[in-house]
Amino acid sequence: MTIRRLPPELINRIAAGEVVERPASVVKELMENALDAGAMRIEVQADGGGLSRILVADDGAGLPRDELPLAIERHATSKLTAGPDGGYDLLRIATLGFRGEALPSIGSVARLAIASRARGQEAAYAVVVNAGAVSDVAPSAFDQPHGARVEVRDLFHATPARLKFMKSARAEAMAIAEAVKRQAMADEGVAFTLDLDGRRALRLAAEAAGPEGRLARLAAVLGREFADNALSIDQDREGVRLTGYAGLPTYNRGSAAHQYLFVNGRAVRDRLLHSALRAAYADFLARDRHPAAALYLTLDPTLVDVNVHPAKAEVRFRDPALVRGLIIGALRHALAAVGHRASTTVATAALGGFRPEPGAAGFSAWTAGGWPAASSGRLPGLGGVSARSEGLASVALAPASGYFGRPAPAAALRVEEEEPDYPLGAARAQVHGTYIVAQTRDGVVIVDQHAAHERLVYERMKAQMAQGGVARQTLLLPEVVELDPAEAERVCARAEELADLGLAVEPFGPGAVLVRETPALLGETDVAALVRDIADDLAENGAPLTLGERLAEVCSTMACHGSVRAGRLLTAPEMNALLREMEATPHSGQCNHGRPTYVELKLADIERLFGRR
Repeated sequence: MTIRRLPPELINRIAAGEVVERPASVVKELMENALDAGAMRIEVQADGGGLSRILVADDGAGLPRDELPLAIERHATSKLTAGPDGGYDLLRIATLGFRGEALPSIGSVARLAIASRARGQEAAYAVVVNAGAVSDVAPSAFDQPHGARVEVRDLFHATPARLKFMKSARAEAMAIAEAVKRQAMADEGVAFTLDLDGRRALRLAAEAAGPEGRLARLAAVLGREFADNALSIDQDREGVRLTGYAGLPTYNRGSAAHQYLFVNGRAVRDRLLHSALRAAYADFLARDRHPAAALYLTLDPTLVDVNVHPAKAEVRFRDPALVRGLIIGALRHALAAVGHRASTTVATAALGGFRPEPGAAGFSAWTAGGWPAASSGRLPGLGGVSARSEGLASVALAPASGYFGRPAPAAALRVEEEEPDYPLGAARAQVHGTYIVAQTRDGVVIVDQHAAHERLVYERMKAQMAQGGVARQTLLLPEVVELDPAEAERVCARAEELADLGLAVEPFGPGAVLVRETPALLGETDVAALVRDIADDLAENGAPLTLGERLAEVCSTMACHGSVRAGRLLTAPEMNALLREMEATPHSGQCNHGRPTYVELKLADIERLFGRR
């Protein structure tokens, strides 16, 4: 078979298949070029899902006339500068773009027009590329003092087969909007506008630099609910800094689409970062629920390699364990600091349940034909067992026996008769043997007693495990688990960490490990399957997540069975003791599965329900 040199046009089209995956890829690359040029305002327009037309205009430094032809040559870039020895350092990249592939790739599969006026220049110039054919540079009209305007028409017209793989125009437009939002979250100091088919889809004014400006930008992109339920993150470790915002556990989503991760201002999709985020919330969310977060990693460029993917969407860290540990530690610290707080969306959903469906008539005894007759002469329902309610005076005189065999917190026995002044209020009643109704200074709190006590018991068990370590059980016959040699080496390298979790392993020749002890909490377990799962976790995430998650699941199950059940009637001291311990226990705002343990309704919201406001 004869070796042939491919023509430049075909080379560019092959490269375009990696860089220009869809219209959103074009928008992303052009926005990165604008930001690297120092733009403070970026305008994006897209028609027909970006397949008909894309326009990206900016107020950056612009391109002089002599550099326009170079801009559309492959591997020609202004982002890399040679050092004193004439070499280029690909491990110290401080710009979003650097490969010099985007513009020539776009020009090889579409009709590309670039118009620009360089800063300080009077004249503006333009160059046109049509499926790889380049026109001469010519004067152009340009209504801005400086910047660039890049227009892409008939994307993939030179490679019509690619059009068959595109989704609907609406789906492609949504992908473009997502790309603009993601970039806007990384650069809050830059103004962004997006028009889709002539309609304004997004308008984001520039925000002030700093945490407040970033939160304002996130609120504009992700919604005010995210800002109201986000925890501020700011931690650093060994030169790596993590900032951003993460949602409360009760503010969760059905997919990981609301997780935004940035490394040195670059939006990335990295398995290591996503797995660390999942591990940080493992104690608080069910497997089918996902946290919402926008996290920003800042570190020396030499500690991260961004040249591992043509679209620059993936990165590789020099010390992945350090980055993973920083994310998990910072998030867990922030979650522990919020105590019993639950998301505001819990109350919003509860209030929404009270409101009638649109078009439904409001309830009225008279419009319903009057009160139904009852043989006893009383209203229906009043003949049953009433909700258990005890006055606060009896609380003050209650014995200090506590609840469920535990001493009652002193605060539970000193409830003032005038106004409760505790975050979760003072218990007023128990309804249906399941829910505690408490009165706060400015509203009402309804607590799910089983879910709340389940979290309290779970936190106690975790604290005991941390203090005394995980109890082990010795196997009557040590078990040999056959693995791939590389897998066995990874497992044995983490033997000390696994021992802290109750699993004692040691090398047993090439490609095998010997298991002598397992965590007592797991009881009878499939040792071989457990070790193989741990080996898979170590290969994918660099940490033995499976064992920790299994222990957490066992503790969660034990806590569920060991907590007070729904249907048990509680005395006022027991109810108040439960409320006080919730206030003092981290993460008590949600049960072990991410569901809220209480709902708080403000008095103003209740008054609105009854038309008083």
